[in-house]
Amino acid sequence: MKTLLAFSILIFSILFFSPLTSAAKKPARILAETGGDVYDKDTLPKNDSHYQKVKDWVEDNTDPSYQHPSATTIEAFRDIKYGVRIHWGTYSINAKGRESWPFLKLSNQGKQAYQELYKTWNPTGFNAEEWMKLFSDNGIKMFAMTTMHHDGFSMFDTKARVRKRVNWIAPGGPALEDCDLAYSIMETPFHRDVIKELCDAGHKYKLKIDLYYSHPDWYNADYRPYCNHPLNTPDARVHPELYGPQANVGTVMMPNTTPGEDARMMDYHRKQLTELLTNYGKIDMVCLDMWLGKKVWPQMRQEIKDLRRIQPEVMFRARGIGNYGDYYTPEGFIPGNKENTDMPWFVIYPYGKYFSYVKNDDFKGVAWIINNLTDIVAKGGNFMVGIGPDVNGQFDPKVIEAIKEVGTWLKVNGEAIYATRPREGDLWKEGGDTIRYTMTKDRQTAYAISRAWPGKLLRLKTVEPKQGSKIYMLGWSNPLKWRYNKQSGLDISLPVELQEGSIQPCKIAWCFKISIFN
Repeated sequence: MKTLLAFSILIFSILFFSPLTSAAKKPARILAETGGDVYDKDTLPKNDSHYQKVKDWVEDNTDPSYQHPSATTIEAFRDIKYGVRIHWGTYSINAKGRESWPFLKLSNQGKQAYQELYKTWNPTGFNAEEWMKLFSDNGIKMFAMTTMHHDGFSMFDTKARVRKRVNWIAPGGPALEDCDLAYSIMETPFHRDVIKELCDAGHKYKLKIDLYYSHPDWYNADYRPYCNHPLNTPDARVHPELYGPQANVGTVMMPNTTPGEDARMMDYHRKQLTELLTNYGKIDMVCLDMWLGKKVWPQMRQEIKDLRRIQPEVMFRARGIGNYGDYYTPEGFIPGNKENTDMPWFVIYPYGKYFSYVKNDDFKGVAWIINNLTDIVAKGGNFMVGIGPDVNGQFDPKVIEAIKEVGTWLKVNGEAIYATRPREGDLWKEGGDTIRYTMTKDRQTAYAISRAWPGKLLRLKTVEPKQGSKIYMLGWSNPLKWRYNKQSGLDISLPVELQEGSIQPCKIAWCFKISIFN
């Protein structure tokens, strides 16, 4: 009996206390307790809006055979910190903003005209090399690019074919009609695969690549009535739980889909994502959007498992697939505190009023980018700024100017941003909205980011420097005088010459490098 007990203890020790190598797969999910609640630290936050949409049919616990990316890949994702989200498609021709969403409110004549816009698509000003060089030169570490938005137009050379669509101006009212086309950029006057050009240039400049892909498709009638589809069906009215929230919003009633159409829809979906993970080299992330429904979840789950085999290290955005995803994205807002999960996250927020191009857009300004970046990184997340080129493939000059100004700031302060980690607990901030903290992975160095100029003295109450160490302002070569005691905290003196704005290393968010006690 004693021998059996000793053997059991040995096995337990090996299983639970052996260190993971850097290439190890993501460790088993661990339950943590907070205020009496129990949550899975590597799963979506229960308040995530897209988790709420699919929780009734996507199981919280993933199939035991399913593998997430390795710990090394997840660590690299957390290191990114700063990227851009690019929305570009035929909706950029009308430039009304909100990407393809205005389609749903168009008249039947307007919908039909929209579906013909691709025949005029010819962005001769597009240059993938220029885009990637601009990003790389200015501290942007990744880009996300729209491959297909909800309107169904593919910005890449897809071999998947649409077999049924709606004729919005058919005699007697909208009607389904057979068709045979890719509905892609290769059927436009431009006839160039922009996804390939961007991926090739992205690889050249060593940027991480995130390909956006919409689950629903408003052009392909096989997708009716999933997720805001403009076509409704009788089944969706009787059994909306099979189709998910917002599936029953279409005002145009069409026949129920047949089993053959359902299978064709999932085959189309699978083919396109397979192409994106096969034809463009290494893809770091796939940015899934929206959802389909309970009726096809078994097929979707198997598809994600199969796609994982093509590129095992790709990070899937969690939308529509729950905890089979690898990261989630607060969109259009910034969490007020550190999240209650260890799942990696990436805030997505448009720089203008909308993600896609609008002439004379109302841009938020460089200070908005830098202040949000420092806030998000201090909380442990990444920040993706949404921008959209015009119909000719060129960014607004104000967008380019902002990218360059943030790039200048990052050249000075990047070490306080990239590959950093948050301090423990609530120590990511101090002084209300003024101070944000980051720290190195070895926890030997803290960066205090003062988002207001501190004047002659910066007082910090939650950080203790190592005795005899030197404290620096990033971009200023001379060490700063400091003193510390446990009652008042750390006082850092700034010399007289630094009070002159033209001498300061940057115009906003000054970073102080401090060697600390663990």
